[in-house]
Amino acid sequence: MRMSNKQKTMLRRSVAAIMAIPAVSWSTAYAQVTTEESATRELDKVIVTARRRAELIQDVPGSVTAISGAQMEKQAIPDLAAVADTVPNTTLKTSRGTNTTLTAFIRGVGQQDPVAGYEQGVGIYLDDIYLARPQGALTDIYDLERIEILRGPQGTLYGRNTIGGAVKYVTRKLAPTMTFDVKATLGSWHEKDLVLKGSVPVSDTVRIGATAATFNHNGFGKNVVNGKENYDKNVAAGRVSIEATPNSDLFIRVAADRTVDDSNPRQGYRLTPGPAPDNLPPLAGDYNTRANLYKVNGHDQQVITRGASLLVDYTMSPTLSFKSITAHRGSDTFAPIDFDSLNTASWEAPTIYRDKQDSQEFQFTLSGDRLQGVAGLFYMKANAFNEFDVLYNAAGGLSLYTMDDIDTRTWAAFADANYNVSSTFSVTLGGRYTHDERRARIFKKTYLGLAGSPTLGNPAAVGGAANTDLGKDDLHRTDTKFTPKLGFGWKFAPEHNMYGTLSQGFKGGMFDPRMDLAATGGPTTAASMTKRQGVNPEEVNSFELGIKSAMMGGRFQTNAAIFYSDYKNIQIPGSLATYNSAGVVTGFAGSLTNAGKAKISGIELEAVAHVTSALNLSAMYSHIDAKYKEWMVANGTGLINIAGMAEFQNTPKNAANLSASYDMPMTMAGRSGTISFMGGASYKSKVYQAEIIRNTGIAALDVVVPQNLMLAQDGYTLYDAGMVWTRSDRKVQVGIHGRNLGDKRYKVAGYPFGAFFNSITTFYGDPRTIKATVNMKF
Repeated sequence: MRMSNKQKTMLRRSVAAIMAIPAVSWSTAYAQVTTEESATRELDKVIVTARRRAELIQDVPGSVTAISGAQMEKQAIPDLAAVADTVPNTTLKTSRGTNTTLTAFIRGVGQQDPVAGYEQGVGIYLDDIYLARPQGALTDIYDLERIEILRGPQGTLYGRNTIGGAVKYVTRKLAPTMTFDVKATLGSWHEKDLVLKGSVPVSDTVRIGATAATFNHNGFGKNVVNGKENYDKNVAAGRVSIEATPNSDLFIRVAADRTVDDSNPRQGYRLTPGPAPDNLPPLAGDYNTRANLYKVNGHDQQVITRGASLLVDYTMSPTLSFKSITAHRGSDTFAPIDFDSLNTASWEAPTIYRDKQDSQEFQFTLSGDRLQGVAGLFYMKANAFNEFDVLYNAAGGLSLYTMDDIDTRTWAAFADANYNVSSTFSVTLGGRYTHDERRARIFKKTYLGLAGSPTLGNPAAVGGAANTDLGKDDLHRTDTKFTPKLGFGWKFAPEHNMYGTLSQGFKGGMFDPRMDLAATGGPTTAASMTKRQGVNPEEVNSFELGIKSAMMGGRFQTNAAIFYSDYKNIQIPGSLATYNSAGVVTGFAGSLTNAGKAKISGIELEAVAHVTSALNLSAMYSHIDAKYKEWMVANGTGLINIAGMAEFQNTPKNAANLSASYDMPMTMAGRSGTISFMGGASYKSKVYQAEIIRNTGIAALDVVVPQNLMLAQDGYTLYDAGMVWTRSDRKVQVGIHGRNLGDKRYKVAGYPFGAFFNSITTFYGDPRTIKATVNMKF
């Protein structure tokens, strides 16, 4: 990993700054304790399982942020996207045109496109179960013990590769006594949410629990043509589990969950006038639309996700435990995507996704005095299937049909060991061997008319020869890789832990699911043969150095880290217009490429303080410098490097958060309790939604530059506030919460399809919302 002089200078300065943080923190904290003798209690101990064993978050030698379920309930955090406001160098958001599909980026690594064949750069886990597809991964938060967000490659600790980082949903274990909880929410936009949770011990060793939830609100905007709600929510979710402890050494859990999203399609806001002859101007409301596509083959928009799992956790000895995780997950999605957001069938994509996966993981965890670690085996068989028509209103109308059927079989062996050389110094050594096998069936054909293809509702459709017709024997690749990890931890003072890690991340190669061989001259041309080979695996070499401090009995905590990543073969998907000999747009094709090299460096700062027994402060700041160094693209006569014309998407250079809460005693309805006042501000600098933002000299690429710039979001700040009363026995909690109080309009995604009827549409984050919650425990 070679660094430029500028990067070396930044690294030296960052190390110096990190080394100075403990001294600054100590002097600040010491001044406070001398004037606030009564404030002696410790901060709540935050226990995480980031390294597959329970330990204090401040003892984990890596960048981990944890948010407890109690904290999320108290702050009325609605979903994972809101959690990211307080996490350094992390973007978690709703994917374009969807309600529950997650787009995740950590430290510049991620994947925006949810089409079959594209694998996430950030691993999403539900109770250690890897979610292979992003559909349905952005769900409302309920029944959680905590969320953990790990930044940087995590391949030696997790079953599936996590090249950019990992996000873990950790659910609660069932209580030993009978419980019943009710949480009700009423809010602006006619929000009406209800969560019911209960558990009952069947015997001394068996407990049964269940959660049922419904989340609903009206749209933030309207379809001005048909009056339908836009950005509405209509979600029902449930989870049931059986837990058994036959003896003190054995824990067994069987769990199943299901979520159904029956919300209307989320239609984008068109930034450009419509085509002639109507030339309709952009609408007045940022959440309004003129879209006309609301069904797929007669089926309303719907996303169903479901899963079942079996966990066996056996303590073999005081220092050795074994865990088996068996899981099945699946999802079905009907997505009416209207690219142009107009009341004409000019540029639309009725889409069906069907995904399923089966996985098995075995883990051994050692927790000795000198040696701790985890070793495991992981296997997953997954299928991602989608088919979609792209309805293109030109030349009398065309239906561009694509079908993708992608099989993935992967297995891995991994280990991560930590050895205490002394009471203050430890070393970590880890490694992972990954074997990824991918087979793809890709079919693409053009049919006449706008009624769709035979598969998606028009059996009478007439088409020509297939643009692409490749089977799983044609598209088959296997990628293997050993990725090591080396690290250290040094407790150079009782309050301060320094750590350093060198690690590698890996994500297997893949095929372009929008592959159009006809657009590259036929199946036997050099360009077409290159497309059939797919793109190379991504690789990251990452260095991180950090200090974690917990002073004054834990009342004041600071975490600081610098990182540097050498990122190779970045897989960048996209779509480009195809043209006939007269220069007229005739359709679109995939543009999956490897950007050869990139350098990413940054700094992350987090702080939490109990200033007094009543006043709590938390702050976060992150900076990232992500630059492409090599991205070779054909320009007709050869290859040129367009790295200088591109920016990383979904990666703001700067982000910050400042939050405060103040508690005071308050009696309500004759019962004692505590009222908490909370407020916060979150800032993100400019964010790009697509990579190419400067002219490259290649006409097919330069056409998207002004579109991509229109979709970029300048820096913005969001303000939140809340007030919560908690009864002293914690059985009743009542609150009122406001998010985005400044009612800021900020773009979170978009479709840059200017070549297709000047269609550039964007999607905005939620407007100002106010809601009241009541939570009762029986």
